[in-house]
Amino acid sequence: MRWDRVIGAGAALVLTAGLASAPLLASAALPKVQAPDDDVHLNEIQTVGSHNSYHLLPSAPEVKLRNSFLGDADHGLEYRHAPLPVQFQSQKVRQVELDVFLDAAGGKYANPLLRSAAGVGAYDPVMSQPGIKVLHVQDVDYASTCLTLKACLTQIKGWSDANPTHAPLAILLELKDDDVPFPGFTFVHPEPFNTAAMDTLDAEIRAVMSPDELITPDDIRGVHPTLQEAVTTDGWPTLGASRGKVMFLMDNRGAYRTRYLTGHPNLEGRVLFTNATAGAPDAAFVEHNNSGDVALIQDLVQQGYVVRTRADGDTKEARANDTTARDNAFLSGAQWVSTDYPVPGWAIGFTSPYFVEIPGGTVARCNPVNAPTSCVSAEIDTIYDPVVPPTPPTTTTVPVTSTTVPGKVDDATEATPVAGNAGYTG
Repeated sequence: MRWDRVIGAGAALVLTAGLASAPLLASAALPKVQAPDDDVHLNEIQTVGSHNSYHLLPSAPEVKLRNSFLGDADHGLEYRHAPLPVQFQSQKVRQVELDVFLDAAGGKYANPLLRSAAGVGAYDPVMSQPGIKVLHVQDVDYASTCLTLKACLTQIKGWSDANPTHAPLAILLELKDDDVPFPGFTFVHPEPFNTAAMDTLDAEIRAVMSPDELITPDDIRGVHPTLQEAVTTDGWPTLGASRGKVMFLMDNRGAYRTRYLTGHPNLEGRVLFTNATAGAPDAAFVEHNNSGDVALIQDLVQQGYVVRTRADGDTKEARANDTTARDNAFLSGAQWVSTDYPVPGWAIGFTSPYFVEIPGGTVARCNPVNAPTSCVSAEIDTIYDPVVPPTPPTTTTVPVTSTTVPGKVDDATEATPVAGNAGYTG
């Protein structure tokens, strides 16, 4: 029993008419149904995702101060991303990652230590308000294009509502509550993501996203006792049934996954798909960031799981213009290939032609492992409005919320370090 058969001819007629009355059908703005909407399923495509998709560098004085402590280790933090809607519209990104910190009373992350030490002034007042915050590392790597989870989700929802025919978006959430192990300094001690906090996380998502905008574990499980059985038998919904929708994935494993499953052993009523081990009852999504394990990922995809892997990390592959991990990631059939460089000209502090896009340049492509022969990559998602990279900044002091970036890189065969202080970072 596959999703296309479950939907049936009647629902296909509804899709064609654009009424979208069922919970998992696309919005009323859909044009006539194309072949991929009927024949291709959510797990039978491949798209590019971005890593720590909110991430910006703090101001130049802060970067200079941090680099004086971390040295070359700071290079792993020297990347940044455009605002989420820009990534969707102009960088062909269809999966993003958000790091989330609890802040029940508000103010916990309102005065970052690095910012105070560099003397660059007060931070955004929204950080004093209650609610889950989005940042990378408390006190030392905190700059974000959207400071709260609700703000990030509002941006995602706004773009999705304006573009209801987009291929489904996947939002990877990393739940963070670790301390910073750096001797000699006192950093903020995060609130723990205990079992009760998992309900808070779901509630914040549902406060922004309505049920008909989400693809949830309940939707996929259907009549099956477990998610694992559902995805390895009936499979995932068709593109026609998932256009304009958003699904949420948990990056964490171990105790975080256990707490999220407490009281919800088959993810009943939950929003996120857990990062599970293949064969587990809650297994539908599997994160496997080592793209070199091509055969392993291909096997997971063939079984029916959706997989996220990475093309690069810590700026290393981009600096060396090493495409090995990127090429393996695409070959693996992982549905989401994550990068810090979704377009050319996105490097900070070095030049390299490295970037990651779907082979052939389409927004998405037919999955090389499991897509049907009827699939046409160019028909999966056509929402793309490229923008010309801005010219290099003329000032060496950049506000913390700036998205100004250097211009397009040259065609060097590998990275070339750029001399100077942190002012070039953007």
